[in-house]
Amino acid sequence: MSRQDLIYLSDFDLPSSPDPKLGKILVTGASGYIGGRLVPQLLARGYQVRALVRKASPEYSGLWPQAEVVAADVLDTSPEPLEKALEGIDTAYYLLHSLNLGPKEFQAADIQAAMNFRKAAEKQKVRRIIYLGGLGDIRVSLSSHLRSRMEVAEELTRGKVPVTILRAAIIIGAGSASYEIVQHLVRKLYVIPVPRWAKSRCQPIAIRDVIKYLVGVLEVSGTAGKHFDIGGKEVLTYEEMLMILSQVLNLKRVFVAVPFSNTGACAYFASLFTPVPVPLTQCLMEGLKNDVVCLENSIKQYLPFEPISYKEAVVRALTREEQDRVHTRWSDAYPPAHELALKLRELKDRPAYSHFCSLLTKKSASSLFRSLCNVGGKEGWFQHNWMWRFRGLIDRVVGGVGTSRGRRSYASLKINDVIDFWRIEDLQENKTLLLRSEMKLPGRAWLEFGIMESQGQRQLSLMAYYDTKSLRGKLYWYACLPFHYIIFKKLLMDIEARSS
Repeated sequence: MSRQDLIYLSDFDLPSSPDPKLGKILVTGASGYIGGRLVPQLLARGYQVRALVRKASPEYSGLWPQAEVVAADVLDTSPEPLEKALEGIDTAYYLLHSLNLGPKEFQAADIQAAMNFRKAAEKQKVRRIIYLGGLGDIRVSLSSHLRSRMEVAEELTRGKVPVTILRAAIIIGAGSASYEIVQHLVRKLYVIPVPRWAKSRCQPIAIRDVIKYLVGVLEVSGTAGKHFDIGGKEVLTYEEMLMILSQVLNLKRVFVAVPFSNTGACAYFASLFTPVPVPLTQCLMEGLKNDVVCLENSIKQYLPFEPISYKEAVVRALTREEQDRVHTRWSDAYPPAHELALKLRELKDRPAYSHFCSLLTKKSASSLFRSLCNVGGKEGWFQHNWMWRFRGLIDRVVGGVGTSRGRRSYASLKINDVIDFWRIEDLQENKTLLLRSEMKLPGRAWLEFGIMESQGQRQLSLMAYYDTKSLRGKLYWYACLPFHYIIFKKLLMDIEARSS
């Protein structure tokens, strides 16, 4: 475990003690925002951890060298992989949802996934399941998002395995989707529209407190088979949350009440100013129509600690970003099933279309690689940044990820990290950076940067790959080809110029 990880884990003053009697622990959604923070915490406390991911990939061993990594899809029609993943498990964390599929599809997928997991856990005689769901008063009409969270909890409890249910509202932390939506709206809009549902009450909770509760209920056996509401220190309206953040950022903003409250239109509008795409934003915004506050506080009997305030959670998140210490991010799990995407090395034949350019330089491989790894995000794509932004805007308008997705870190990169509308598929220090496009395209696209020795100098190269069999895909490639000659060579020159 790295020094940075140890510093991160030391921030958690956990209210419970490790239980050496516990057997192996399974964490589903291990590659996601919450699971990616829970796994290192459990490992640091001495537990045997099995991390469940949808598809095996070498980078997971680097992320969690002490954990066992297994691959299985809870929506797979064949139960064997999931049953094998649950074999020999004492306690299983269920941290899965299908919000990434959008408001029309996620409910059915959520229920089916929970049913499959429940049956597999029963067959393998898992001792306990811990589930993180959503807050909401079942006595009122709930949004599809919150109702789905409740239905998943009900489905998991239909089996023989005792289930501990934690119900939370908005989770605030560096890299969370909710936090990034709020932060970008406050930073980019001088006049902020306030729909009627922005007056709904919410009890936001910091990610650090969510992790405390997740670990705590594992270590306190009396919580088995019970359900708990968990929340932060205070209850706020969404408008108040925006106001507090603007004060923390020292930004003067005007809040204007607006008569419309259609969440679909609001989500689309918000997605144009934030990194979070429309489908995910809409699912989250639908839940804002309901009050989501703790209706009971029985968790205090088992884990009596004081959660931090919303303001402190925001300050901590901002500090993480300033220190470039964002460990996990919502984009780790978006778009849905990205880990199942066909990799360049998995293609049976070489991509049908490619474009190569390079330059020679006397600068060192390490300095070139550092400069190369700083592309995207706030740094942009150098002098032709406007072209990338324009293409990204078109992608966002048609429901894609767009360029505003940014990146998790500037100090470090890892395989599967996002860089705007690209995802890192391969990363070899001072040698290679392979990016896979996640834009909406009539084909598959990759950019491969390479650094190699040549004639006593370094050759910095870029190869664009494009794979398509459709007429529309071929027309797209030839339409873009003139721009490749303009953009790619200049991009390499800018990377070389900025390397020290």
